[in-house]
Order: sequence, then C-alpha cells, then structure tokens
Amino acid sequence: MVEKEKPKVIETPVGIRRDSGFDKESWKPKTEIGRKVKINEITDIDEIYDNGLKILETGIVDALLPNLESELLSVGQSKGKFGGGKPSIWKQTQKKTKEGNKPKFATVTIVGNKDGFIGIGHGKSKETMPAREKGLRNAKLNLIRIKRGCGSWACGCGTPHSVPFKVQGKMGSCIVTILPASKGTGLSAEKECKKILTLAGIKDAYVKAKNTSTKINLVKACVNALEQLSNFKIHPDYIKKAGVVTGKKE
Repeated sequence: MVEKEKPKVIETPVGIRRDSGFDKESWKPKTEIGRKVKINEITDIDEIYDNGLKILETGIVDALLPNLESELLSVGQSKGKFGGGKPSIWKQTQKKTKEGNKPKFATVTIVGNKDGFIGIGHGKSKETMPAREKGLRNAKLNLIRIKRGCGSWACGCGTPHSVPFKVQGKMGSCIVTILPASKGTGLSAEKECKKILTLAGIKDAYVKAKNTSTKINLVKACVNALEQLSNFKIHPDYIKKAGVVTGKKE
C-alpha cells in the first residue's frame, strides 16, 4: 500500500502574529467605552463620534466596523534594475554605529470601510512585521468620519458619490486640493491618493497636488483634506440639495 503524504503544517515564526479574525468573546477591553461595546451597550460607532469621545483601543473599531479594510501605501523606494528606483511599501533608513549599520523600516497603513470612515497610521520598527502592526494599530486609533455628497454643479444628483464642496489639506509643504466631480467621472488623482479616496467611499473627485516630492506628506495631506470636510458647517438647505451624509449612509 502506498502511504498518503501528510499535509504540510505551516508554522508561524516566532514574533509574528497572524490574526484569523476578531473574537469579541475573548476580547478584554481596558477602557470604559470598550466595556460598553463588549456588553452591547454601544452598538453603533456613530454614538462615539456624536458624543465627542475618543477611541483608545483597536478592539472598539474591530467590534463596531467588522468590514474594515486595510492597505499599505507605497511611500518608500527600493533599488531596481540598472540603478533605477522602484516603489515600495517600506521606507528604509540606516543608522551608522560602531557595530555596523542598523536599519529601520517605516510604513504607512490606511484603513477604511468604503462608507465614510478612513484612518491613517505610521509605523516604524527594526523589523518589517512589527512596523506593519504598529501602522495598522495607529490607523484604527486615528479613524475619522467624513462627509460625502454631490457638490458638482454639472451633476446635481443628490447622492453621496463625491465631496460636497472644494476642500484643501496640507502637510509640510505639500498641499492637496479635492474638488467635487459629476457622477461617472471616477477618481482623477495620484495612485496613492486614489487608494485613500476609494477606502473612504468617494467614487468621483478631482485631486490637485503641489510639492509632492515627499510621498508620506502627500498621503497625509490627502487625509487632512478629508478631515477638513467635517470642520465646516453646512446650511440645512444645501444638505438636502447635495445629499450630504456624515459617516455611513443612512
């Protein structure tokens, strides 16, 4: 008889944690908001933002937004063929010491549910996996709620497919301007900004950027522009006309 080959078991390396999903039952919250989420006293994340509360642990986001997606942005550069640069999700720096070169890896993670919530996080560590986990944790803690609507004069459909008005964000010397677009236009933006707008739930928009030599400043300025959407008061008549929604669609 021919013995069947046993399936190979892939062992998880020491120091690397692979999450198979969030388990609310085994979650041990450390804050008062977390305990209320645990006992289902808070069932909607909008309750936290409406009361001006701050999220201090990632379990709250995992419990209230189970459909959250994450993506690493290409903010670094690796060596390519013939000395050319190649986009990379890791930004590597080195410190020269007597013992030799000590490298560090930095990454920028973006999270969103494609329905009005977006967050950005920066992680840095001596190894790649811890840097990735730090970036993901910081992105969940920096989650913001944005406004969407139809601010294009050429459209006027009244659905939240774009931004309700022109908005501008800044980080360092980089300036990013987001303008509303009519339905069906798509995202006319830089590649990394397009990823951010997609995860935020914006389908149509024009994006202009100045001083884009530093990629990290570019993506942070884009998120800052989305954050500015919630800092302006909108007239009730325009809310109905443009179909403005805050956060998730009602």
